[in-house]
Amino acid sequence: MKKILMLHGVNHNMFGKRDPAQYGTITLDEIDEKLRSLGEELGVEVVSFQTNSEGAMCERIHQAFQEGMDGVVINAGAWTHYSYAIRDALAILTVPVAEIHMSNIHAREEFRHLSVFAEIVKGQICGFGLDSYLLGLRAVVGAIGGA
Repeated sequence: MKKILMLHGVNHNMFGKRDPAQYGTITLDEIDEKLRSLGEELGVEVVSFQTNSEGAMCERIHQAFQEGMDGVVINAGAWTHYSYAIRDALAILTVPVAEIHMSNIHAREEFRHLSVFAEIVKGQICGFGLDSYLLGLRAVVGAIGGA
């Protein structure tokens, strides 16, 4: 069975409590459950990881490379806009990577308009709340030749 790694970035453990106007009231556990359920429908296993540590995120990406993960979906949160360390780690991967965001980063503060990952990911999905995650998973599965 193909494996897709879902990477959740900084502050995402606070979904459901943090800025409900931007992110809604869904929790990270609920997002992961929806991803696992869709993964089953698509015939893939979804492995989720969340950290508030940039170094731990880089290490998990390195581990994904070593494990031979088939694809990656990443919502790096604020790291999207400035973490060249995470960008460089993602660039090691040879599998499809989808960058996703619950909110529309292009309709928010100007600093959020820039993604340092944009040049190296397969594509970006933003602004659809929970559906950004589900669309990202579908896109990566499609890119690897799945459902």
